[in-house]
Amino acid sequence: MSFRTIDPAQLTPAELHPFMVGAIAPRPVAFASTIAADGSVNLSPYSFFNCFGSNPPILVFSPANRVRDNSQKHTLQNVREVPEVVVHICDYAMVEQMSLASTEYGKGVNEFVKAGFTELPSQKVRPPRVAEAPAAFECVVEQVIELGQNNGAGNLIICRVVMAHFREDIVLPSGNGIDPFRLDAIARLGGDWYCRASGSSLFEVPKPNRNLGIGIDQLPEFIRNSEVLTGNNLGRLANIEAQSMPTAEEAAAFRHEPIVSYTLGQHPTDPTRQRHELVLLGQKLLEEGRLLDAWKALLLAGSIRD
Repeated sequence: MSFRTIDPAQLTPAELHPFMVGAIAPRPVAFASTIAADGSVNLSPYSFFNCFGSNPPILVFSPANRVRDNSQKHTLQNVREVPEVVVHICDYAMVEQMSLASTEYGKGVNEFVKAGFTELPSQKVRPPRVAEAPAAFECVVEQVIELGQNNGAGNLIICRVVMAHFREDIVLPSGNGIDPFRLDAIARLGGDWYCRASGSSLFEVPKPNRNLGIGIDQLPEFIRNSEVLTGNNLGRLANIEAQSMPTAEEAAAFRHEPIVSYTLGQHPTDPTRQRHELVLLGQKLLEEGRLLDAWKALLLAGSIRD
């Protein structure tokens, strides 16, 4: 396996930038509305962004100095004049308008108007919020940290959330969170590329801190060294607690399941092929979320001798 190794000190900011934003992806987008001291409104997207705590609730985004000429964004100028911001989360339905708002219009031009968004008054801060956004966080700016003064240098805007708004249809029926399928969020990659967090691109991975998983080092050797099972497969298998593992008897009884009987019956005199087919079956069951059945199929495969 070969790698392209880069020393940032040997590249110009313009040369390094596409590698940074292309590889560190996807990145959520902070669609930030701010207001200048004279009352003029600005609305711009920033993909150097994330949440950094919930108590207190902190968001951080960074309007970096422009790579081409080291000029600073209007958003940064505004929060220094009026330390308040509304950070919006964008969905697929608004991505083209959001992108349009990133146009470098002159100081004082209202991107709400240019991009066709509707202004709503905020409750606790002065900048307005975007009516079309599925989520909006009214924030006070706690601190602005300059990370440098050269082309491409970041400026961390540390924001404390003082009010949040979530469109009712994206809230889970239980009321305790956000439905990712209904949110239909977008994220930034490099160049002109975005991605859409919806449909088959969404998947679940059980959090390992819910269980004391056995770890990949404790997997049977034939599973750990399988040429069929992927790293993701091994990680899921290893996230099982030792006490939850199927017994040898349960694995042997699994032989009588119709799909297993059929699989074994296809190659009754070829144990090598039977083992291989059972590993493939285990992989299929695993990818269907049937962890225990996958383990049974794999343990059964391990019990077959030539």
